Amino acid sequence: MSSSNTIAITGASGMIGQALTATLRAEGRTILPISRRAVPGGTRWDPGRGVLDARALEGIDAVIHLAGENIGGGRWTAARKQLLRDSRLTPTRLLAETIGRLAQPPRVLISVSAVGIYGNRGDQLLDEHATLGNDFLANLAAEWEAAADPVQAVGVRVVHPRFGVVLSAQGGALARLLPPFKLGLGGPVGDGKQWLAWIAIADVVGVMRHLLAQADLTGPVNGVAPEQVTNADFGRTLGRVLHRPAVVPLPAAVLKLAFGEMAEATLLASQRVVPAELERTGYQWRFPLLEPALREIVNED
Repeated sequence: MSSSNTIAITGASGMIGQALTATLRAEGRTILPISRRAVPGGTRWDPGRGVLDARALEGIDAVIHLAGENIGGGRWTAARKQLLRDSRLTPTRLLAETIGRLAQPPRVLISVSAVGIYGNRGDQLLDEHATLGNDFLANLAAEWEAAADPVQAVGVRVVHPRFGVVLSAQGGALARLLPPFKLGLGGPVGDGKQWLAWIAIADVVGVMRHLLAQADLTGPVNGVAPEQVTNADFGRTLGRVLHRPAVVPLPAAVLKLAFGEMAEATLLASQRVVPAELERTGYQWRFPLLEPALREIVNED
């Protein structure tokens, strides 16, 4: 198969990377995993040492950059914040510098981002033209996007899908929520009024395929489902799908005590995000509504 059919993926072993790789391979695409470990059919990199074999990327079709330390993986100590920054900015800059030196660069770089870039915005509707937030997570996401943008100078289309909470039984927030909810111990987080931007894993894959195909899509693209729900709506819907009550609140004070700044920027932040660019370009949602998405994911009918 020619290199023009090849898509390089960082973070290919993660939750999104595995789902995306399986779909693209089934469509006949060649996947080149970029990994810190030796992977069959892949190429190795060591961002901390500035090591990435440029020859492996010469003439390929696209690069999808998913790699980055889990935002919710621990309390945001100073050391943890530095790790979150380094795990995003250093690899992204290396990727951009390497692509910038290629004789035949890829036609597109899809470098993921997150709705956390908007900060805590209450009930404000947030499309791709909304102003950005100014907390740690928002500033980190803005730097993350900026680190990829220099490759535009060599004619590479750059897209930043800003994903909401990705719903999958294989990992992420939903996988952690399922055990307590199945025991009837689920409920609203904080006052439950904060908006929760979400997207099913099947649509994450669908959005990525859409971004690969749509040559007029550049810059930020909100990767969230069109149905807007509050945290309380989400809890009630998940409880209904699991046939369990969802009335046990998780007070904001408890979360702040346990997780500090991370709780305020993630679990308690309100982001009413709309997928304006996806709708403008005709993306066909598999799960535009929350309840069918949750039923599919937890195998309830």
